[in-house]
Amino acid sequence: MADSPLVRAEPKALTSSFEDKIISAGDKNKDEFLDFGEFSKYLKDHEKKIQLVFKSLDKNNDGTINISEIKQSLADLGLTISTEEAKTILKTIDADGTMSVDWNEWREHFLFNPVNNLQEIVRYWKHSTVLDIGDSLSIPDEFTEEEKTTGMWWKQLMAGAAAGAVSRTGTAPLDRMKVFMQVHASNSNKISLVSGFKQMLKEGGVTSLWRGNGINVLKIAPETAIKFMAYEQYKKLLSSDSGKVKTHERFIAGSLAGASAQTAIYPMEVMKTRLTLRKTGQYSGMFDCAKKILKKEGVKAFYKGYIPNILGIIPYAGIDLAVYESLKNLWLSNYAKDTANPGVLVLLGCGTMSSTCGQLASYPLALIRTRMQAAASLEGSEQLPMGSMVKQILAKDGFFGLYRGILPNFMKVIPAVSISYVVYEYMRSGLGIQK
Repeated sequence: MADSPLVRAEPKALTSSFEDKIISAGDKNKDEFLDFGEFSKYLKDHEKKIQLVFKSLDKNNDGTINISEIKQSLADLGLTISTEEAKTILKTIDADGTMSVDWNEWREHFLFNPVNNLQEIVRYWKHSTVLDIGDSLSIPDEFTEEEKTTGMWWKQLMAGAAAGAVSRTGTAPLDRMKVFMQVHASNSNKISLVSGFKQMLKEGGVTSLWRGNGINVLKIAPETAIKFMAYEQYKKLLSSDSGKVKTHERFIAGSLAGASAQTAIYPMEVMKTRLTLRKTGQYSGMFDCAKKILKKEGVKAFYKGYIPNILGIIPYAGIDLAVYESLKNLWLSNYAKDTANPGVLVLLGCGTMSSTCGQLASYPLALIRTRMQAAASLEGSEQLPMGSMVKQILAKDGFFGLYRGILPNFMKVIPAVSISYVVYEYMRSGLGIQK
């Protein structure tokens, strides 16, 4: 007769509890039960893991973990917190009130807890590429050493890319409207959302609303891969202390990685703009578009608008990172009592607000880039350098002329974030990514 189950996986009793995670980790024969043998093995293995974590956090090897060691450990993982925030974390583990944690307190707190608070904070508050709003200028994700050695990083990148693909496809009509208004709208040619969509539908039918989406989705994979690899290399070059990356170093490394990725895939950006704005019959597809641009305009055409695009990375990435860090620290200092998990709505809200602020700051440069990319394909359109184009827009349409198309751009943010998050969660489940 088999050992009687120690814990049964009853869904009602285990919803959002640690028992569910313990059963998942220890149930080797997948029968939804933990027998005595499985539970004993889980405890032994888990104790070894938490002992290794304890030793890695105990920087001075005195057998206890204090506030400064918690701050340092989180800094090593890419998260800067205040002394008060470190105290809040320590208090959840410190049983005797000494403001330091010894091995017994650590073991008692984490033995029946399948996650540890420090990793939990970093995991929950990672500024994730999950939130794909159509722009790829944000600082790349940080991955822990554990995620890198277990291969979990590529699964997360894959899940993020799939989420981005579905999100961009779902919001493609609004993205096309944004580009359409950026290039064609002016004080003398006013285009509203309704009149713009009517023009598109009349010219090419319903499917024309998705023009340019194929290459927009196709460029996600190479851009994500190049950015991630470049980011890791730039961090190594810039880090003043091996393995410890400060916020300003992370910003510089992220901006350089973004610039490297954009340089590599920029011809696809130009083709995306041309395909988005194309008239029926102008191009038969991506390869035909590339061939015609090359034949008529030469190689240089694939890098039109490159300078404003690269310049746009700095305000976007800087403001995006600064706003997100501020919102994150505000939540951690005011609301993080029993858990570091802020919940889905707070995470989505912080990510959406920071990305929107970044977009708002870099939008004029994005508009200039799009107009420079499109100029050669428009009849009677003058091809101007960046400075002259800015002067022309300001003279004709004033300051707000630099924000043409901002309405459909903002309209797609919430659906884009929602779609990418839902798809990412499904992908996480399918790829076996631990929550």
